[in-house]
Amino acid sequence: MFIQTEQTPNPSTLKFLPGRVVMEKGTMDFASADTATPSPLAKRLFAIEGVERVFFGSDFVTVTKEANLDWQILKPSILGGIMEHYTSGDPVVVDSGDTAVAASDDDEIVAQIKELLDTRVRPAVAQDGGDIVFQDFRDGVVYLHMQGSCSGCPSSTATLKMGIENLLKHYVPEVVEVQAAQ
Repeated sequence: MFIQTEQTPNPSTLKFLPGRVVMEKGTMDFASADTATPSPLAKRLFAIEGVERVFFGSDFVTVTKEANLDWQILKPSILGGIMEHYTSGDPVVVDSGDTAVAASDDDEIVAQIKELLDTRVRPAVAQDGGDIVFQDFRDGVVYLHMQGSCSGCPSSTATLKMGIENLLKHYVPEVVEVQAAQ
């Protein structure tokens, strides 16, 4: 098994490409070891000292490290953990319930916002090892949740304000502002 790695705009995050499907549908973000319970792979990665966050995309795993550690020291352990996981035959996620919050009865504006995010924003962000998920729309403000390499990335605020906000304002006049969800 050959696992490739790619740099991301966030220097504390590295994207690992195992050459296999990681998530059949959706994405999963594990902000700490406490949240990794449904995933044998995430638990294995959090067992490595210095791993702070784990994110799964369709064909990649993004790992965020503690700022004081060097990738040259941490990377071999993470590569080994991913390789061990795939050779073990364990599933990536044991109980794959819904990975994104689904809103019932999306109105037309929310549907338009989600469509733009899914077709124009998320594919570009996934290339950098992250994801941006729609959280809410109220009073003209779109709230988005940053995941993977986007979470804590120095350029994520600029991406939200100059990129996504301008795109959504252009196509959806009801959008006044875009903010990161807390």
